[in-house]
Amino acid sequence: QVQLEESGGGLVQAGGSLRLSCAASGTIFRINAMRWYRQAPGKQRELVAGISSGGSTNYADSVKGRFTISTDNAKTSLYLQMNSLKPEDTAVYFCNVRAGLVLRDSWGQGTQVTVSS
Repeated sequence: QVQLEESGGGLVQAGGSLRLSCAASGTIFRINAMRWYRQAPGKQRELVAGISSGGSTNYADSVKGRFTISTDNAKTSLYLQMNSLKPEDTAVYFCNVRAGLVLRDSWGQGTQVTVSS
């Protein structure tokens, strides 16, 4: 069982930056991928960025060039550096880890990011 805890959210003005962190604990075995998702009010949860066990990254078109996903070497922490924030980036951001011999998704509780115009 993987436990995930996000931090780093908050209120920021448009154009500002935030760095989200996700601390992973518990039994972590065979990580397949680590991802950030977000969910804005009234909208479906969407993939923001992902990083594979091999280090390959992918981003939603809406955040390319502004957000950067990274992990520490032990893959016990996941980060999302968010620059040039826009009001439309306002959402609850969730950390996700897919791991295990039988792949299973674990989720954090989410951290609120609010970007004011």
